[in-house]
Amino acid sequence: MARFRGALIAAAAALGILGAGSASIAPEPPPRPAPLTLRFVTFNLLHGGIFSELSGDDAGLEERLRLAVEGLRALDADVVGLQEASTGRRRGNVAARLATALGYHYVHAPAATRPFGSEHMRRAVASVLGFTEGPALLSRFPIARWRAHDLPRCGRPFDVRVLVFAELETPAGRLAAFSAHTSGDACHARAVAELVRANAGPLAAVVMGDFNAPDTSPAIQFLTREAGFVDAFGYANPATTGFTDGQDVKVARPTARERIDYVFLAPGRRVPGRVIGSRVVLHEPGEAGRVRWPSDHYGVLAEIALERTTRSHVAGGGAARDVARPRGAGS
Repeated sequence: MARFRGALIAAAAALGILGAGSASIAPEPPPRPAPLTLRFVTFNLLHGGIFSELSGDDAGLEERLRLAVEGLRALDADVVGLQEASTGRRRGNVAARLATALGYHYVHAPAATRPFGSEHMRRAVASVLGFTEGPALLSRFPIARWRAHDLPRCGRPFDVRVLVFAELETPAGRLAAFSAHTSGDACHARAVAELVRANAGPLAAVVMGDFNAPDTSPAIQFLTREAGFVDAFGYANPATTGFTDGQDVKVARPTARERIDYVFLAPGRRVPGRVIGSRVVLHEPGEAGRVRWPSDHYGVLAEIALERTTRSHVAGGGAARDVARPRGAGS
């Protein structure tokens, strides 16, 4: 019995020593969270012109919207930047219709009537025309806040352009997304860069739009060289033209001849972001008795990786494909 009691005491002492030793060893740090990869698409819808509700000629909008919904659903984008998103008596609110069909949240900023000064005058003009148009954002993630920013006139008093901004509640944290339709003037590019800088947060921001300027233009060169934006398609495809504009929506052959639609990555203060890949999308016709393309523009898709802030922010564990879609759309 004495030997057994002694053995117990010795074993207890040994366990105490081992416990003290293990307490002095620093625990392994948790593994760094994997980047969250999101898909962004920019797409100019082609509204048919500000008089299209009066004339009834909207370039086959209903057929083209059906093709756009099918294409966007197949792309499974997380955020879509729209340009020429129109409203009208017959067509309704196109951005809202797309958001409902895809199960996304949305915001829309009419621009076509903004030269007419007061809000009262704008509504009166829109009522006469039965039409408005402007940029929009669709998001699978909730929209925490948003705002439409008028861009400077840049010497064109009746050419009013708008940048729409939304802060999105992503699994990586709040992300600033923008959609713009500029004239191609470097003056607009400078204004866009300033507004992105003013609204961006710790995460990288993403700017989508029809900039009406090729990548060699002063406007795009300012954004990529001076403002520090990353042209996602150009970065991922340095030897590819990637034309996006100039498609005749009624002919079977491709006719696009310029690249003026972009997805830009604007590095954040804490998370710079990284372009994984980019490609031209929505660039094939559909046929429902006659040839019709989704728009006179093709879309551009970019996959961008973001670092998650903490593991607790991850929904579903994986990349964006694991994040549940919202069940309804709203502004």
